[in-house]
Amino acid sequence: MENLDLHHIVQLGLFLLMIAAGITAIAKKFDKPYPIALVIVGAIIGLSNIAVLEPLKDFITEGEIFNFVIITLFLPALLGEAALKLPFSHLNANRAPILTLAFGGTFLSFLVVGFLSLWLLDFPIAAAFVFAAVMSATDPVSVLSIFKGLGVNKKLSTIIEGESLFNDGLAVVLFNISAFSLVAYMDMGLGGVGMGLWDFIKVVSLGIVIGSVFGLGFSRLTRYFDDYPLEIIFSIILFYGSFLLAESAGASGVIAVVVGALVFGNYGAKIGMSPTTKLNINNFWDVAALLANSLVFLMVGLEIARINVHEKWGLIFLAIAIVLVARSAAVYLSMAFIRDIPIGWKHVLNWGGLRGSLSIALVLSLPRDFPAREDILLVAFSVVLFSLLIQGLSIKTLLGRLGITQKREGYTEYEKVIADSHQYEAAIEEIQRVKDNLFVTRAVSQEVVDGYKEKLAALHSESDKLLEQYPELKQEQQVVLKKYALYAQYDAIESLQKSDVISADIADQEKDVITKKLVELEDDE
Repeated sequence: MENLDLHHIVQLGLFLLMIAAGITAIAKKFDKPYPIALVIVGAIIGLSNIAVLEPLKDFITEGEIFNFVIITLFLPALLGEAALKLPFSHLNANRAPILTLAFGGTFLSFLVVGFLSLWLLDFPIAAAFVFAAVMSATDPVSVLSIFKGLGVNKKLSTIIEGESLFNDGLAVVLFNISAFSLVAYMDMGLGGVGMGLWDFIKVVSLGIVIGSVFGLGFSRLTRYFDDYPLEIIFSIILFYGSFLLAESAGASGVIAVVVGALVFGNYGAKIGMSPTTKLNINNFWDVAALLANSLVFLMVGLEIARINVHEKWGLIFLAIAIVLVARSAAVYLSMAFIRDIPIGWKHVLNWGGLRGSLSIALVLSLPRDFPAREDILLVAFSVVLFSLLIQGLSIKTLLGRLGITQKREGYTEYEKVIADSHQYEAAIEEIQRVKDNLFVTRAVSQEVVDGYKEKLAALHSESDKLLEQYPELKQEQQVVLKKYALYAQYDAIESLQKSDVISADIADQEKDVITKKLVELEDDE
């Protein structure tokens, strides 16, 4: 009978997958954010009495099932996919705003929500800071899907994605401390504060170490294989293995996955992956992430439909206001000293800090007898629903009003030329590599190469015309080249100094000159 029930649940699960895929396809066809569409349809299904779906609804909305599916099954895949494809150079270039938001902003939000919940919502101290922790985790999927369609500045996308990758891990750590240790630490007084801080540092640090070891190990392993199905399996083991090992060792599984995937996607891709492997690994995780996100947001809609708001509207509106105030404080105060972030971007970072499935999964993982559990569930679900529907649906309008989506004339055409040129050059390099490895004769390969060279020649001609027609494009490219040249000059001076070829005084003088030129270029931009 149990096997029959399981078989029936699997059938219904596949039906749910078909619904999710269909909604996602329709949303993408009409250029709408598919996560929001899935939440809406999920809520409608949850509120409707559809007899055939009742067993599935009961199964999915069971707290333990939802928690397992989101945190253990889907979260490692979603975090791994995002970190795998995030170039370390982009993270490094934007490290100040990302780290400021992920650490300073997350802690500030945690404290503001926690103390305001104590004061205004009249929650017990553990409940107040549990609510604060689950509201600290941001979910940028909806926002980033809108960004991609509008061609928003890549730096802004990187900041939002980078913040989410790291603050998810911190939010989970803060949740565990708040839910299971906070009261005990407070009873210990000042010593408890030290123990809590040590617990936090230990969990985060151990997660970083486990993720680094896994990432480096599997990166090294790819050097001995040129077999992309096997290397895809390596990436699966990396994501889930680092997560499960870290969790079993009392560390942060989320941080372990993010660090491991960053190492694998950057260092591993550089030393051990062929272009074919990189393409196929990225394609595999694109599909896996789309599948996971589709199911996650549909499940969120189903779960949210269970909210009982009877006579609780005041509590709900107050909780939403608290979270909005905390996010504003986190963004504007923590980034007050970050110079190169326009105020319009800060508005987007503030309003685009959506909450999603992780917040709900964490709340559902609370013990049944946890103080004020039902009220935490109610306000957490309500904030997530408000976040996804109201903030998610209005972010596009905000981008338009702030002028962030406006591209300069000729920029789209130039991007297309650059994209085509780069892929044709990469194709020629790969043909040469395959020819050498497989001993293909020049007579066979040259005809294919000549075809690509003809396309490149046409693109170069088109590029020259565009640069002549739009001089600002040429100026921007020259600024980029000058900046990279200055970075190389700076590195060269540092290398000479470390090798004792030049004195520290001369090195400092040269560095000052280079830095001044870089500042002038930044001002010109």
